[in-house]
Amino acid sequence: MTAYDANAELAGSPTAGSEPSDSLPVTGRGSEHVDPRSASHSAEHILNAVMQRDFGTGRSVEVHFGEKKTKVDYCVPRPLREAEVREIEAAVNAEIAKDHPVTSFVVSRAEAERRYDMGKVPAAADPIRIVQIGDLDVIPCVGKHVERTSEIGRFEIRSTEMRGDDRIRIRFRLRDRPKGTS
Repeated sequence: MTAYDANAELAGSPTAGSEPSDSLPVTGRGSEHVDPRSASHSAEHILNAVMQRDFGTGRSVEVHFGEKKTKVDYCVPRPLREAEVREIEAAVNAEIAKDHPVTSFVVSRAEAERRYDMGKVPAAADPIRIVQIGDLDVIPCVGKHVERTSEIGRFEIRSTEMRGDDRIRIRFRLRDRPKGTS
């Protein structure tokens, strides 16, 4: 079962490859220059999917995107072992290497509430933009993203630390981004 399937099961999302009936495609991004934060944001989606699939964490509870590093918090009641950190890093890089398309579409709030985890969506938001990364992740999101995961570069965990008794912070950066990206 992929993280996408787990999301679908938990949130009532459509199965891979299907699109809600009242969705409208979002087109015309046309950006030839990928902003580093767009790459970090897309990497965060992949990290979320890996953390859900491999650790059962749910999505991140807090995130900060920076120019040089990003920090993401998850509900994990113990420190990660070094071997787990390397496994997470390898899993995220494996998904990046698959060159997943990153697409988006818009659905009504009612449709989104039936199909997706709406935990971070403001109550007044309607319609809802959904971002999908291949068959790995599908979630409401307003952020900017790359067009394909191969634009992200190499994902590298810089550090992990406990934040209280039940939260782990993962700091990561992206390296070796493809030419033509910033």
